[in-house]
Amino acid sequence: MIYQNLEFGRTRSGFVVYGCSFNVCHERISVRNHAKGMLRNVDGGYTSKKLWCRGTKLGPCPVFSTNTTQALLNGVAVDHPQSQTNFFEVVAEDIKMMNKNLQLIVGGENPILMSGAEHIFGAGGKRMRPALVFLVSRATTEIVGLKELTREHRQLAEVIEMIHSASLIHDDVLDESDMRRGKETLHQLYGTRVAVLAGDFIFAQSLHYLANLENFEVIKLIGQVIKDFASGEMRQASSLFDCDVQLDEYLMKSHYKTASLIAASTKGAAIFSAVGNEISYQMYQFGKNFGLSFQVVDDILDFTQSNEQLGKPSGSDLVKGNLTAPVIFALEMEPKLRDLIKSEFCESGSLDEAIDIIKSCGGH
Repeated sequence: MIYQNLEFGRTRSGFVVYGCSFNVCHERISVRNHAKGMLRNVDGGYTSKKLWCRGTKLGPCPVFSTNTTQALLNGVAVDHPQSQTNFFEVVAEDIKMMNKNLQLIVGGENPILMSGAEHIFGAGGKRMRPALVFLVSRATTEIVGLKELTREHRQLAEVIEMIHSASLIHDDVLDESDMRRGKETLHQLYGTRVAVLAGDFIFAQSLHYLANLENFEVIKLIGQVIKDFASGEMRQASSLFDCDVQLDEYLMKSHYKTASLIAASTKGAAIFSAVGNEISYQMYQFGKNFGLSFQVVDDILDFTQSNEQLGKPSGSDLVKGNLTAPVIFALEMEPKLRDLIKSEFCESGSLDEAIDIIKSCGGH
């Protein structure tokens, strides 16, 4: 069973917008009976669905022409995309412009913040969230007949990336992580105090720019995301090394920490295109399911890729007691894994043994 790196721009993964078909592996994997509660509706209710990877060959991500956009939104299958390319290429100039703006926005107040901004926004990374803002923006503006993105679309992408970056700074402090994207984390370079204040400042800047967008619906949407971040961190902190954690709990935490922001990104883009409530709702659902799928795959890669590929130590979630989907499935099959986790890997070699068990159980 082979999983490939889904760092967009380097690995190519097919997806279909409305159906949320996310081709990430070479074998179909069913999540068995307790997959109920896999996805939550916006109103918080559960839907009974299975998460599975479709057994199709990985290839370039289809980027559909504007003629197919409405068909996708209506759930109509499109058998032959008119062109195929790495979807980042479509918005490469948008991302480049955004990166320049972000360093000016964040770094203009203070020399330390300038250095921090260069470190944060110059460290690479997928830029997946603003890329989705730009992609959805370009697709939905075509529907209403706009030829160019609006100022609001571009500022939304900047706000989304600032919020994401601030959350990573705080995550690294909480997790005591030394590396991020192959580089030292901000608190390793400047200390915890500066890192926390830098994260707070970027959050504050993002909210200032968000308010300037003057759209109450989008403001409420992003406000919920920041609340979700805190809820996700609390859920994670309260379930460390808990071998009885259930899959639906893991997915709810993943929604709070990952999918909520991605869903807000795609819906917000649709709102600024003025495409109406139905399409905006569909874009929210796409973003939510994309985000959940992305998080599950990211957690798989934590066991299957090297430190160099990940840009951080592999198995980093497990060693800190954050039990993800591969671990949850392996716990059902191998009782010894429970003992190793409960010991918090206090004995030499116990972490490596646990990782080997997870892989042997098909948790990868």
